[in-house]
Amino acid sequence: MPPSPSPFPSPVRLVALLLGAELLTMVGVFTFPALLPTFFEVWRLSNTEAGWISGIYFAGYTLSVPLLMRLTDRIDAKRVYMVGAAVTALSALAFAVLAEGFWSAMIFRALAGAGLAGTYMPGLRVLVDRYEGRRQARAVSFYTAGFSLGTALSFLFAGELGAVIGWEWTFAVAGFAALGAAALMALAFRPITPQAEERETHFLDFRPVLRNRPALGFMLAYGAHSWELFALRSWLVAFLAFSVTLQPGAGAWPAPTTVAMLSALAAVAASIGGQELSTRFGLRRVIPIVMLTSGAIAFVLGFLPGLPYLAVTVLVLVYSVAVQGDSAALTIGTIQMARQGQRGATLALHSLIGFGGAALGPLVVGVVLDASGGADRVSSWGLAFASVGLVAVAGPALLLALTRSATAPRHGADTMTSPPDR
Repeated sequence: MPPSPSPFPSPVRLVALLLGAELLTMVGVFTFPALLPTFFEVWRLSNTEAGWISGIYFAGYTLSVPLLMRLTDRIDAKRVYMVGAAVTALSALAFAVLAEGFWSAMIFRALAGAGLAGTYMPGLRVLVDRYEGRRQARAVSFYTAGFSLGTALSFLFAGELGAVIGWEWTFAVAGFAALGAAALMALAFRPITPQAEERETHFLDFRPVLRNRPALGFMLAYGAHSWELFALRSWLVAFLAFSVTLQPGAGAWPAPTTVAMLSALAAVAASIGGQELSTRFGLRRVIPIVMLTSGAIAFVLGFLPGLPYLAVTVLVLVYSVAVQGDSAALTIGTIQMARQGQRGATLALHSLIGFGGAALGPLVVGVVLDASGGADRVSSWGLAFASVGLVAVAGPALLLALTRSATAPRHGADTMTSPPDR
């Protein structure tokens, strides 16, 4: 009797479908940071206000993700994803039509962050619930690297389209793209029932996850990583625009939004490559090296916008590679340290800590800029990036302290390889 067909798509098709949905929901993620020079001019924002608007996006994510990811332990993550994509669409369309300054932008960007909370990590849950084969770590790295690809496309989309049709229509198009992601998720995946917990706990009781010290180590390091990553992405265009003003002659090539797009593309390869190195040499060996490297670069990069613009561009690209090199590895470490039936709760706390850092990073950079003299001073940018470097180097210390006495993960040794194919 022939075996019954699998209810899941093939691994390649599964990852491709999820990447497609992820890219559609991310069209509007970095539209505001990409158009920040425009909003400085149109709304007369201070650096601190700009930092609040950039950071509130991730605050909205942080406040929403515990509930939404905990739901994925009880209901199919596909359903959560569809709602998240709809919220993403609503927030972008509302921003296009109703945003007129600081407070309205804060509201709609916070709502957009809640939409991301309903798509990014629930999409990862859709993946790991449907594929637990020996190449799961690689599949996860491709999915998480898709965030950097989405970042690149978001910067490119906003930079190119915003100059032609204006910021309002740019946000509107992002909203329609998110609606497409909701439709793709509805049509592409059959529903499933999540694995039950070994012992039933209260819906929002995260104490069992907090007692899982090895997983907590990866989560806290992910928080430091996210602080650094999103501080960079939120302020990169403004930093490069300042560098342009220090160059002799008129203008500079490539444009700041193009550099931001290229840096995010470079980060895709860095995330996948970092995961491959971690699989070969061990997460607890590779991650600290990557985080210390990126932190060291942060301490000097902010003091160098007066270098030739091409040199600044190269340094930014190198920094982007270093920042992203540990992204997939940190998430894989958390997933594989999660206990049975607590995968959603563990990923919820992982995202809560990570995107809590993502919310604070852009805000702190804006505060440091204003407190040290403003964004038209080299020393202010140097201090702002140095504040990011301090957080980055704290990450490996937390990781090593909490995982030092850890036993081997459920599915392998320190490399954290995945279980055999089903």
